[in-house]
Amino acid sequence: MNELRIRRALPPEHLALEALQRRASLADGLYREQLEAHPDAMAIPLEQVERGEVLVAETGGTIVGLAVVIVGESMAELDGLFVEPAYWRTGIGTALADAATHAARRAGCSLAVTAGHAARDFYSRCGFVVEGEAETRFGPALRMSR
Repeated sequence: MNELRIRRALPPEHLALEALQRRASLADGLYREQLEAHPDAMAIPLEQVERGEVLVAETGGTIVGLAVVIVGESMAELDGLFVEPAYWRTGIGTALADAATHAARRAGCSLAVTAGHAARDFYSRCGFVVEGEAETRFGPALRMSR
């Protein structure tokens, strides 16, 4: 794999980022039925890209992942982290989680994420700890922070 670069997304990339999120979201099949019934759950508001809240990972000029970091007054939220399925288990997700954490720290915040139970091991390996549970429209989830 070529060198990985993480940068802020650009508005013209918006639709390509939504397509990547859709592919990644549907690839494992865990929430496929719910996501197909609620495609809005796979949308990335253009305003998030314009505000610089979307980070992209690219290699060889190709976008292979994205993370959405929404910074609040005292806490930042990792609102989504998606990697192109062909690039799963190559370190891109970890690099995006690290970049999201750095973005939160630069704003003086810690980083939190609401994650499905299946993502617990990934986020734990990235240094997140379970703070509690949360209910999402797709079922129970974990509230984790770093």
